Amino acid sequence: MKRKRAAILPTNIALLQNLVRRDPESYHEEFLQQYSHYESLRDIYLLNPSSDDGEDFEELIGFVSAVCSCYPTETANFPEELKLILLNNHRDLSPQLREKIIQCLIMLRNKGVINPEFLIQSIFPLLTAYSPNNEDNVGVHAKALRRQVYSALITLLKAVNTGTKNVKLNRSTQALLFNLLEQKDGNGLWATKLTRELWRRGIWDDSRTVEIMTQASIHPDAKVVVSGVKFFLGADKEREEAFQENSDDEDEIDTSGLRHKMLMNKKSSKRGKKLEAAVKAVKKKNNSRISATYLNFSAIHLLRDPQQFAEALFDQHLTSKNSNKFDLDQKIAIMNLISRLVGTHKLTVLGLYSFFLKYLTPKQRNVTQVMAAAAQATHDLVPPETINMVIRKITDEFVSEGVAAEVAAAGINTIREILSRSPTAIDETLLQDLTEYKGSKSKPVVVAARSLISLYREVAPEMLSKKDRGKTATMEIIHGERDNSGQQFGVDGSNVTGIPGLELLIKWKMEQGLLGKENEEDWKLPDSDEEDLGGDIDGEWVNVEEGKEYNVSDAEGGEDGDESLEDKLKRSGIKKKYAKYMKKSKKKEDEENDSDLELSDDDEEAGEGDSERPRKKSKKNNNDSTEEEKKAIAEAMSTAVLTPADFAKLKELQQQAGIEKYLGHKLNNEAEVDSTTLVGSSKYKQNKEERLAHVREGREDREKFSSRKGKRENAHSTTNREKARKKNFVMMIHKRSVQGKQKMSLRDRQKVLRAHIDKQKKGK
Repeated sequence: MKRKRAAILPTNIALLQNLVRRDPESYHEEFLQQYSHYESLRDIYLLNPSSDDGEDFEELIGFVSAVCSCYPTETANFPEELKLILLNNHRDLSPQLREKIIQCLIMLRNKGVINPEFLIQSIFPLLTAYSPNNEDNVGVHAKALRRQVYSALITLLKAVNTGTKNVKLNRSTQALLFNLLEQKDGNGLWATKLTRELWRRGIWDDSRTVEIMTQASIHPDAKVVVSGVKFFLGADKEREEAFQENSDDEDEIDTSGLRHKMLMNKKSSKRGKKLEAAVKAVKKKNNSRISATYLNFSAIHLLRDPQQFAEALFDQHLTSKNSNKFDLDQKIAIMNLISRLVGTHKLTVLGLYSFFLKYLTPKQRNVTQVMAAAAQATHDLVPPETINMVIRKITDEFVSEGVAAEVAAAGINTIREILSRSPTAIDETLLQDLTEYKGSKSKPVVVAARSLISLYREVAPEMLSKKDRGKTATMEIIHGERDNSGQQFGVDGSNVTGIPGLELLIKWKMEQGLLGKENEEDWKLPDSDEEDLGGDIDGEWVNVEEGKEYNVSDAEGGEDGDESLEDKLKRSGIKKKYAKYMKKSKKKEDEENDSDLELSDDDEEAGEGDSERPRKKSKKNNNDSTEEEKKAIAEAMSTAVLTPADFAKLKELQQQAGIEKYLGHKLNNEAEVDSTTLVGSSKYKQNKEERLAHVREGREDREKFSSRKGKRENAHSTTNREKARKKNFVMMIHKRSVQGKQKMSLRDRQKVLRAHIDKQKKGK
């Protein structure tokens, strides 16, 4: 009774709050009394918000916020009152009261009293209420306020988008961020911070989010621009790292083990609550994993108009008068972004390549990043003359006899990266000059030159000198097997039609006489594949002839169903065509043999000139047979049905013939060029400090086997006399010095003792 009476006192708000939440009806009058007290303090405090006596008002706000869900009718206007107090008087309120009001609004949203839109409308304007350049009147409190609002917005948007996304709230919040960017001031930085953090957490992952950062990247303010550029360059990696950390930090909850303990141990409410909490935690984690299934697209791929965006970045930030507001690192970041856009979407921004020229000098700071950007901005749809201008500049500045080995290696590696994306951007003379650096004394330069040679052995070996082409490429050029359609400007040679190497399989079958003689075992898969596909394959193979319809029921039984595989192949026409071809070829072979037998003795003795006539005839017949063979191969390729055994043999033939080189050099314009790899790795003679540091690295975690040098109490080494003192007396008893002590006279012992005393005194 004393405790309940104490709760009614105005000074004991915390105890009254606990009682009201337990029994709202019994303490309705006490709540009304405290609510009227809140209203009177509110009116008094609003007359002078800067006064220091706001502790009671702050306590009453917390009390009403905690119990307002128990009395929704009486507190219907309470959230709106808090919103107005916060928005109209936030500059005059004390930092403690302002923080308390924001916490109460968040509490009301968690209780379901207000919706998320109301909370965002209440606290979002506080982000931009204080200008970053004029914070003298508020001090550090403005930073704390913005930090609190920022974390509250992130937590709110994460909560409402867990499981299913709240599209309406996301659209309204993104509209507020667009309005911030339209103001053209420094407050747009908060739009980039919010968007970047929500993208990193996988909460916002659509094209509308990317459009916000697109507008930020072309913003007049330098800080907003840099934030937008960094988003496109590194936000995807940050998001992958964030999800990787979350997956690693999750602790698995063994619900089955908890249920087993519940069955075996004595039942209690505590164990039951623990099990329920574990089940809720597992459900919550599963929901968070569902929310983590974000769109796996890079921000660069979700751009609405990449061409316009790249041109706007180049015109507004690199070539205009406003480019002076960016330092070198920021300009390089903008170059990197434009080059990534150009390489990924194959855009055309011709002014970018001439802009690179003034930065491509060995003395330029961070020049390797500029070179990497130049390589990324290259693709096969850029005119070769434009790229050749960049290659010439790199060659003149970096690749010569008078530069360091690292500089020459960086130049050749950059040229190789550029030419791998546009092989036609260099002439034969310059290419052969660069390949001559394979005889350099520097290993990085040799490796770079050899990599350039390896590239053109696959792409265009005819541009190399004969000694650099290699055996395979030389034989292809001699026999005319090179297809240079992909080495022309505007022609993409990476398209592959049909099954690569199918003609090899047809030739092999014709040579072995196996064309059209497939067995039923050829259609059988390995045991592992049959087990995997056992649930997907029903029934038997049905051969469908052109112009004729088949039903599955007909194939399962009846006359057609009992038909053998050989009869089906005969009916398909493949075996008939092969037999026709073999008949023709056999007939021609007989004719050639007959013509050889009809040669007379005079013709045999006629010499070289006369013997050429039958050879020419035989050669003509061989050409005819070759043409017939090509027709048969083409006909068989259009009608053949490959079995699993055929695919296995095809793979084997491809490996034997090296068919992969016929597919051309696969280019990947979306790959990012690492500027640190352009210089190459070089070994040089280390100095003493570097060698010792390398030795110490190898001695880590070797305490058991490490040396004791330097770990003694006295750093100097011990003398033999000092070592003798520690020896066992039995080991020293035979010494002359020890045996002589027993024969010492009294006078000698006095001298030794006196000398010892004098020595001790001198030591002091």
